[in-house]
Amino acid sequence: MFISFEGIEGSGKSTQVHKLAQLFSRRQIPHVVTREPGGTRLGQLVRRILLDSQHREMESLTELLLYAADRAQHVAQVIRPALAAGKWIICDRFADATIAYQGFGRGQNMDLIHELNRMATQGVWPELTLLLDCPVEVGLHRARQRIDRLAPADRQDRFEQQSQSFHQKVRNGYLQLAAAEPERFMVLDATKDPDLLHEEIVALLAPHVS
Repeated sequence: MFISFEGIEGSGKSTQVHKLAQLFSRRQIPHVVTREPGGTRLGQLVRRILLDSQHREMESLTELLLYAADRAQHVAQVIRPALAAGKWIICDRFADATIAYQGFGRGQNMDLIHELNRMATQGVWPELTLLLDCPVEVGLHRARQRIDRLAPADRQDRFEQQSQSFHQKVRNGYLQLAAAEPERFMVLDATKDPDLLHEEIVALLAPHVS
């Protein structure tokens, strides 16, 4: 089963991905933990370019195409092989993030985004997408607290430096996506205590986990 975690900056995706992966390891459930961008060796190089705050001159179209390139490599090298091997996939962001960030956030052409996603995903989409939703001010506060704990060299995220209005567009975009595909999306309250939220996620997955 292919599960993706989505949400704005500071929504707690990485925490929940880690907690679920730990549970699967304890239960000896075969799984792969991955992320976008950066789920492959080449993708890690693309990730550095995309998130480096020094690249202020990057065009929105350039950004979009880099995400598509990362996704094409990710699907071919990680996701398809894992699915073929019968493993669960736990992915920190996937193609919905491009629609939310580059589409709703940046205002890039949605038809182009859908076409690039179609090409890059090769028809592979998550069976379940967990959208960790929280107010923008909550997410950004958490994100900035996390950045403050990092070494100076690691404090380089172009997206966390965007305006609050940008992140509000992204959040609204995610909620629109969830409303349009209620059979795939599950919207969860990301302001909850992380352990309680993890329990909620485990309960949701219980019917699929042997």
